[in-house]
Amino acid sequence: MAELPAGKGELFRMIPVDELRDFVRAEKQKGLVPKLMDEREAIARFVKSGMYIGVELYGSVRCPMSLVREIVRQRIGGLDLAGQGVLENDLLIGAGLVKNLDITYHGYEVFGVSPVLRRACESGKVKTVEWSNAALAWRFKAAAMGLPYLPVRSMLGTDTFNFSAAKAVECPFTGQKLCALPALALDVGLIHVHRADEFGNAQVDGISGFAAEMARASKRLIISAEEIVPHEEVQKFPERTLIPYYLVDAVVHAPYGSLPGEMPYVYWRDEEHVKAYMKAAESEEGFQAYLQEWVYGVRDHWHFLEKAGGEKRLSELRRLATRR
Repeated sequence: MAELPAGKGELFRMIPVDELRDFVRAEKQKGLVPKLMDEREAIARFVKSGMYIGVELYGSVRCPMSLVREIVRQRIGGLDLAGQGVLENDLLIGAGLVKNLDITYHGYEVFGVSPVLRRACESGKVKTVEWSNAALAWRFKAAAMGLPYLPVRSMLGTDTFNFSAAKAVECPFTGQKLCALPALALDVGLIHVHRADEFGNAQVDGISGFAAEMARASKRLIISAEEIVPHEEVQKFPERTLIPYYLVDAVVHAPYGSLPGEMPYVYWRDEEHVKAYMKAAESEEGFQAYLQEWVYGVRDHWHFLEKAGGEKRLSELRRLATRR
């Protein structure tokens, strides 16, 4: 296959897909083994310094915030990071735990762009490579399919391609110019879902994002769930199970686990909290003060919910979700 011009971005680390497949065959539990644990144990067991980790979904929607706050509390650094999140990425980047970032859009929409990422990039503390939203999801899809790359039409003729690590190739059948996206396999994936059973069968309501692809592109997978349901409930509607148990290594019960982000159909994002965060993040000192108050100074996810306003505030956010 003829190779044409390539993007000038660095391909940070490409875990061979055969290595991922061999790992899954050898290391994953194939039986229905209970995997419930709290976020402290899950992160300590499966996330190590220097790993390539990923988060799912986009912006402040269904973001695995309870898990990411625990990574920051445990100060697990030297990470490569991929995902379309914002809140969780900011915490990891601002805490100095990220070396390299495979990035798509990184902004808070009506609240502005991330001053945390800007400081990290301008100072040289974090290297970034750009991808379109679709391209990043398709990179996970390539790994999930056991392919070293996927040919697509996306990004060709754009500066996103120029700043990516993709390559233009010539189709051996038609001679057509295509974009080759390298597979993206992770050491650990972090996904927040609506419900799961104790074995890891996980369900998502509404838009599924790229959860199915990331789950299958991860050596280890930690699921946090709004609700833990009996296995019998999962069996009633097996077609709703987006992530099957044999892909999952840990299940964490985390009601409101996306806060201050939102969970579709359950609760709206805490916009007061996000606005206060953005104000604090304008300066390095303000961001570090936020970390001290809302991450290091919080024992666990349950303490975070109490500090964020408890049931009174949570009920308000639930009501806001029903109006949208």
